[in-house]
Amino acid sequence: MQRRHFCLSAIACGVTVPALAQGKTIRLIVPYAASGPIDVTARALAERVKDTLGTVIIENRPGAGGNLGADLVAKAAPDGLTIGIAATATHAINTWLFAKMPYDASRDFAPITQMVRVPNVLVMNAETAQRLNIHSLADLVTYAKANPGRLNFGSGGNGSAGHLAGEMLKRAAGIFAVHIPYNGGNPAQLALLSGQVDFNFDNLATAAPNIKAGKLKALAVTTGQRSGALPEIAAMSETLKGFEIDTWWGLVAPAATPREVVERLNKAFSAALQAPETKSRFAMLMAEPVGNSPDQFGAFMKKELARYESVVKASGARVD
Repeated sequence: MQRRHFCLSAIACGVTVPALAQGKTIRLIVPYAASGPIDVTARALAERVKDTLGTVIIENRPGAGGNLGADLVAKAAPDGLTIGIAATATHAINTWLFAKMPYDASRDFAPITQMVRVPNVLVMNAETAQRLNIHSLADLVTYAKANPGRLNFGSGGNGSAGHLAGEMLKRAAGIFAVHIPYNGGNPAQLALLSGQVDFNFDNLATAAPNIKAGKLKALAVTTGQRSGALPEIAAMSETLKGFEIDTWWGLVAPAATPREVVERLNKAFSAALQAPETKSRFAMLMAEPVGNSPDQFGAFMKKELARYESVVKASGARVD
């Protein structure tokens, strides 16, 4: 009778626990294109968990700012065999940026674990910084206040992380700078390097080579504390108290995924995140592994979603 009850329960749940136990292939949906930092870290983790979870294949589903891939996860069968990446854009920004959303970021997903946090960095064109005598965030604020509207900043587009960070800076420092949106992060970086714009907020991993080469002047990282990767760069909170914005991503499953399945996935991926090999590989991307409980990651995403509401609305960015 006990065995029969277990089998009926398993059928009612979509055979979730046995499915994982049998080593069936797990799909990990990455809502962005291949070769980017999110994709690279996802592939590294997929390799690390194959001994505990079996084969995990990466499926890239970019589009609509990450919404297409996230929606695929939200509407997948809650059997633990389809999981996906939740990122700053898909689970904190897009809800307030897009006029229509195909999923509910707060209700359609079961958090598994936060994977990483990656510092962003405020950078200036090195020649521009030298010419304007700007060597720190305080110098930038002082110049902007003395020369309203003379500075501009680029970003990967309206509502992008770089755009929102710039709007946060303007509000926190009481300054004005003209926003120039580009069609993606790479064009924005090229515009900064060529001197078409004065400053950008960029991913630290992307900006680091040009910082080290002397092409960009790093003024501050946007995390609450200095980055262990480049500790000589000040944190913005040292000048603007409470300023903190960084890039993060983690793992989620469809909302109805049974708790025991989520816990098993959490245990496997959390262990993979703490492996020395993982930390070394992520360090090359300036990415700091996190690894926390489903409840902790869920609370974090809820807090981020609420925080970005005012940021996006203040920016005026909107996608119809």
